[in-house]
Amino acid sequence: MAALSSNARQITPVIPAILRAGLFRPFFSMDLYEKIRTLPTQPGVYLYKNAEGQVIYVGKAKNLRSRVRSYLLEASQANAKTGSLMREAVDLDYILVANEREALALENNLIKQRKPRFNILLRDDKTYPYVKLTLGDRYPKVFVTRRLRKDGAAYYGPYFPGNLAYRIIELIHRSFLIPSCKVDLSRYHPRACLQYYIHRCLGPCVEGLTTPEAYQQAVRDAQMFLEGRAAELERTLTARMIAAAEAEQFEAAARLRDQLATVHQLQEKQRIATVEQDDDADVFGYHFEAGALAVNLFHMRSGKIVDRREFFWDDLAELLEAAEGSDQGSEPVEFAGNDWQTRTLQTDAIAAAASHNANFAFQPGTVFSALLKQLYIDQHYVPRSILVPVEFDDRESLAALLSERTGHRIELAVPQRGEKRSLVDLAGQNAKQSYIQRFRVLEPSRKAIQEALTDALMLPELPRRIECFDISHIQGAETVASLVVWEDGKMNKAAYRKFKVKTVLGVDDFASMREVVERRYRRLKEEGQQMPSLVLIDGGLGQLHAAADALESLGFTTQPLASIAKREEVIYLYGNEDEPVVLDRRSPVLHLVQMIRDESHRFAVGYHRQRRAMRDRDSELLNIPGVGAQTRQRLLTHFGSLRDVQEATAESLAAVVPRKTAEAIWGHFHERTAQA
Repeated sequence: MAALSSNARQITPVIPAILRAGLFRPFFSMDLYEKIRTLPTQPGVYLYKNAEGQVIYVGKAKNLRSRVRSYLLEASQANAKTGSLMREAVDLDYILVANEREALALENNLIKQRKPRFNILLRDDKTYPYVKLTLGDRYPKVFVTRRLRKDGAAYYGPYFPGNLAYRIIELIHRSFLIPSCKVDLSRYHPRACLQYYIHRCLGPCVEGLTTPEAYQQAVRDAQMFLEGRAAELERTLTARMIAAAEAEQFEAAARLRDQLATVHQLQEKQRIATVEQDDDADVFGYHFEAGALAVNLFHMRSGKIVDRREFFWDDLAELLEAAEGSDQGSEPVEFAGNDWQTRTLQTDAIAAAASHNANFAFQPGTVFSALLKQLYIDQHYVPRSILVPVEFDDRESLAALLSERTGHRIELAVPQRGEKRSLVDLAGQNAKQSYIQRFRVLEPSRKAIQEALTDALMLPELPRRIECFDISHIQGAETVASLVVWEDGKMNKAAYRKFKVKTVLGVDDFASMREVVERRYRRLKEEGQQMPSLVLIDGGLGQLHAAADALESLGFTTQPLASIAKREEVIYLYGNEDEPVVLDRRSPVLHLVQMIRDESHRFAVGYHRQRRAMRDRDSELLNIPGVGAQTRQRLLTHFGSLRDVQEATAESLAAVVPRKTAEAIWGHFHERTAQA
């Protein structure tokens, strides 16, 4: 495994090189547990991968071996915290670094690049704008940008709120006549554009309209304005205005007078706040309830709250199970070498841990650790104070890394009392209101949604239960279907059903839908169960009519039936297809139907992937002479997975199957490996 080691100053250029070079060399010759036994004890970053080779979780650790082993310890104790992650992880990569600060930076880069599904990701990727002055050009221009580059230009900001940057650009156009146009100013043009004639540009594009000296003076004035050197700018403008008036250049004097008035107005506004710039701070607060989280971030500049950001996560349980307790320094756990019984018990414990998460407890420190890294590590401007409501493990390391990168001390504090604590509490109160607006007020009551759904889809009664179907396959292979159920205002996962399509060959979504719907409601009819209030189909008119044929063949001629088309997002009602229901994109009824449709699609795709994995696994063993269905089942039950069968010795295999068959299995896998 390639190990990375550098001092903290070198981590910024090293990280992109690692990412480009792809220095992740998996040990395919050893299983996951043996690999963990060989991990070093230095700081580093570890990457869990699934069976498809995708990175599903990235973490950092002071001690790689101790931290990674802790996942298996927790799983072996039936701790639901790491169950979902460890159930999917089949491989592990790692990168060594010199210290914890380098690990923080590398972890942040890998998370943003790979977007692992078990990491807590910053969904709001909003960045604040800067004002860019292209000083390297012959005639510099001024722009608003959200991306900083090393191109010789001067960048000012960031500006809060975002539209402030655009107002400043407009002010520079009016007062200093610096353009933002895309005209090539490296050469002259025959005529000026409209901006010159409405007095928002000096006209450097046409020879003779201005001089390089006059234009550079305007650029220097704009620089002083952007850098906040108001007093110096005022003195310069005053002296030039007096000189222009004495030279009887009254138009130039009037323009300088207007610029002075603008500077005076800005100074008056800034005198409202007399707090020093060192009091710039970002303040965080949060509110967690019913599995959903709202975080508020207040940007304080010069002692005033100038902007607020909101972050939301709908369901944190699975993510926090994987990320919670990162780098806690858990005691290492030893495993008994290649003992298959030990490994099988560990696998069973992991599966059991994944199956229940009733003991899930919200850990806000885990969220803020992930959030602050993604927000600040790559930012060019970080306020001197960051106030958070809770303690987390790598707070001091993160503060040290940010201080090192910005060149000044960054305070990352958890205030307990006083004015700073009051600010954190204020952010928390606003986070609660954000939660209410996002998850309560804007979501109508169950009865209101039922009534709106009844009106929109012309249902005979308030819908109590909706069943939705979706078909999933790849070019007709392993065609499966899903049934998800919305009942009494929420998804009833206990009522979900999976279907393997049996009678349809090749690509025929319509016939597949007809088969599945008929099988579902034939069984309900035979068992005397009640039909749902609405049958919803994921698809267009073809799938809708196929489902209708299946229902009519069973005698359900009055069953409410509808489908939602994926692209158009319109709803077709059976019997009224010529007039599809087109709902406003903000309609809660449309959101409900889309949510049910998306859930059925997710469930179908998951089952399809499972069937493909089973097919691949089955075909691999069944291709070996002497291995039939019963032998395959015995091997998988004994060893736990195809991967363990592949890595087993001939002697281990012979303990389960006859010696000749064991040698055939061992030869099949190892001869193929040797040929590769």
